[in-house]
Amino acid sequence: MAAMVDWIISDGLTGHDEAVAFMEARVAAIRHGTAGELIWLVEHPPLYTAGTSAKDGDLLRARFPVHMTGRGGQYTYHGPGQRVVYVMLDLNRRGRDVRAFVGRLEAWVIDALAGFGVTGQIRPGRVGVWVTRPDKPPLPDGSPREDKIAAIGVKLRGWISFHGLSINVEPELSHYDGIVPCGISGHGVTSLVDLGLPVGMADLDLALRDSFETVFASPA
Repeated sequence: MAAMVDWIISDGLTGHDEAVAFMEARVAAIRHGTAGELIWLVEHPPLYTAGTSAKDGDLLRARFPVHMTGRGGQYTYHGPGQRVVYVMLDLNRRGRDVRAFVGRLEAWVIDALAGFGVTGQIRPGRVGVWVTRPDKPPLPDGSPREDKIAAIGVKLRGWISFHGLSINVEPELSHYDGIVPCGISGHGVTSLVDLGLPVGMADLDLALRDSFETVFASPA
């Protein structure tokens, strides 16, 4: 039987530096066997983060503080109305396969979104979860418009994961205008509320908890 995973839901807005310090300490404790795995749900004040693949040209306008971070990926936005899910799991137990782990994170988001009638999809070369937008004009080449609803960026230390993913519930989508989100042009970003769904943060948290048990119930 898999060990229990701890869950913490933080109220209010958590500063980014505070979050990173907490994760660093927790990952060290997991590595030394003095703490268990953890899923930590937070909201941040408006800010941008830059991953290890971030390109200078993708920061269009520093509307908010920019935090350099060692997670994978490029630039993304965090802010109120977005659920940030920090994932501290032991891949020594769950399989030392980064690609498979990211795939499980994507599957987790897709399964949670399905509970609200949202069909999340993955695309080759575009990490994260996307939804098609038939209600919007197609792209110039005639292909359907797709908007990103969830971003993923992880870091490993001693095969313990941290950082994680973010899902848009009802953030101010115009705040993405200061960056090229995840370095991808031609597509937009969306949220559950932007899709016309009356979903609150607590609703998403419950869906994530249920879906986690489905996707991560047993080690890979």
